[in-house]
Amino acid sequence: MEEVMAIERSSENGVSTFDDGAHSHCIAKTEDKGGVESKRFYLARTTALEMLRDRGYQVSDAELSLSLSEFRSGFGEKPDLERLRISVPLRSNPMKKILVVFMGSEPVTVKTVRAIHSQVSSTVGLHGLILVLQSKMNHFAKKELATFPCTVETFPIGDLLVNITKHTGQPKIEILTKEEKETLLSEHALEDKQLPLLKEKDSFVRYHGLKKGQVVKITYSKEPVGHFVTYRCIV
Repeated sequence: MEEVMAIERSSENGVSTFDDGAHSHCIAKTEDKGGVESKRFYLARTTALEMLRDRGYQVSDAELSLSLSEFRSGFGEKPDLERLRISVPLRSNPMKKILVVFMGSEPVTVKTVRAIHSQVSSTVGLHGLILVLQSKMNHFAKKELATFPCTVETFPIGDLLVNITKHTGQPKIEILTKEEKETLLSEHALEDKQLPLLKEKDSFVRYHGLKKGQVVKITYSKEPVGHFVTYRCIV
């Protein structure tokens, strides 16, 4: 399994992170005469759309190619949060849908979460919900998310201002199917726990919505590391 372990740089507890400098990538400074608020929503919504497309959801090219000026023309300098919402079906199963909700600037409380729950509980085919937060969510509100009839994820809006998968040093990433994972482990006589590990809270893992037990293949083909392949299991 030398190929698998070739370039692992695991931490002391055996768990790796996969930022690889992605967070060092900052937004290029360009002349912008518009407001900061509209630009933040534009960047966050664009990244959310790209993230959904990469997860296998049906996102239109028109949405993905929307420019900042076009966004402002359609949503204004102070966008209505309701209009910013995104609802798209899964390409492989259009009956399954995911909803992205942009939360307000006030703290997210149990009351806030229950209001969202009331709004989405009757949505047919909803199997995923993403809340984009502009402020902190308290402990009790987080516990309330468990009452939803679908998987709920939260992203601080700051985490969506840059698409981490577009970083210049990003290696090639492939998410293994259940069958591919079983073949990998069988061929090398390994168990999940013997693969290098990747935390479920890692930014890359969260971007792709990966779950514990899934395995990713990572191929590095740029200098200075050269060509290496490694596999990591989500924990």
